[in-house]
Amino acid sequence: MKDKTSCQRQDDADRLRGLRDQFQLNDGEIYLDGNSLGVLPRATAARVQQTVAQEWGQGLIRSWNDAGWIDLPQRLGDKIARLVGAARGELVVADSTSVNLYKVMSAALGLVAADAPGRTRPGRTRILSERSNFPTDLYIAEGLARQHGMTLELLEPDEIPDQLDDRVAVLMLTHVNYRTGRMHDMAALTRAAHDVGALAVWDLAHSAGAVPVDLNGAGADFAVGCGYKYLNGGPGAPAFVWAHARHADRMHQPLSGWMGHAAPFQFTPDYQPAPGIDRYLCGTPALLSMTALECGIDSVLAAEPLGGMQALREKSIALTGLFIELVEERCAGHGLTLVSPRDPALRGSQVCFAREEGAYAIVQALIERGVIGDFRAPDVLRFGFTPLYTRYADVWEAVERLHQVLAEGLWREARFQRLAAVT
Repeated sequence: MKDKTSCQRQDDADRLRGLRDQFQLNDGEIYLDGNSLGVLPRATAARVQQTVAQEWGQGLIRSWNDAGWIDLPQRLGDKIARLVGAARGELVVADSTSVNLYKVMSAALGLVAADAPGRTRPGRTRILSERSNFPTDLYIAEGLARQHGMTLELLEPDEIPDQLDDRVAVLMLTHVNYRTGRMHDMAALTRAAHDVGALAVWDLAHSAGAVPVDLNGAGADFAVGCGYKYLNGGPGAPAFVWAHARHADRMHQPLSGWMGHAAPFQFTPDYQPAPGIDRYLCGTPALLSMTALECGIDSVLAAEPLGGMQALREKSIALTGLFIELVEERCAGHGLTLVSPRDPALRGSQVCFAREEGAYAIVQALIERGVIGDFRAPDVLRFGFTPLYTRYADVWEAVERLHQVLAEGLWREARFQRLAAVT
């Protein structure tokens, strides 16, 4: 088993180690929850203050032009595009992941109804997704299925290829599963969906900034993603939306707000959608949140000179593999069962263990001891690994503290049993 000294040597040899200095990290705390909320970049507070005090305070309404506020959705979109295999002008930042999913699912179903030549045809009645997909995605799809007279069918991952047939309208999946960390083969499943004339919609909430993504290379149809996880944009940060160039100009999305208009400041009473991805905008951009998000995106792009997403992915695999190894050796006999894929090719940047008894309380006891992970009902302990700031020595120390919580039964204390509103 590796010891702390060998982990520290790995940190000393890590070409990405300097990226950690970008972040405000608490002394003595090991943060393994970047898959839920990314750490604050040091640059963010000053940048937001500049926007508040100077651009808003001094520039006032002039800053829409003078400070480039009006272009923020596109400017940030072009930066995120570099992380997810999209081209410039194909992706915009707007709204929340749930709202954007509603837009692209509606557009995809509209394409199905339009019977696009060589792609889809009327009569398709099935929307397929994964049984353990994130609930908001399923709720959005369930509502749209009712509106369109379709059925939402939930499957286990291994069942999906065999269930794709000419009755399927849309395959909707999250690239990396939030509960298990299992990563789908985007290219293979997109190709399989296209082979039966269906469209593929991808949620990149646990992918963008964590694992390499190639939307255009995979031939995906639509994608959405989150700004506050691995992109470090802050709580409630805006999300993003992408449509393949072959679809971008073909369908209206249902939330036809003024920022998605071809000429919003002509104030015409009729709606004419903007060309391309800009039609997926809706209301006025959330400027302060977008300002913070840009700092978060820049913290990920800082890895580009050091190997970019591939370098981050290599470190992620090493960190998650080390965590699995140490937990299974150090915490053996304490009822933990690995639910994340052991094969790193199938695993995102998180590791999840299940325990029949006390999973929530164990996480709470760990948090009190400075290891921040989270719990997902009914029995999952979830740990996210952000290579930008997570060290190998952090992994070793986190497992030592987990061993202490389990071996000494600390999680049984009453205060750890009280369920908080947010878990």
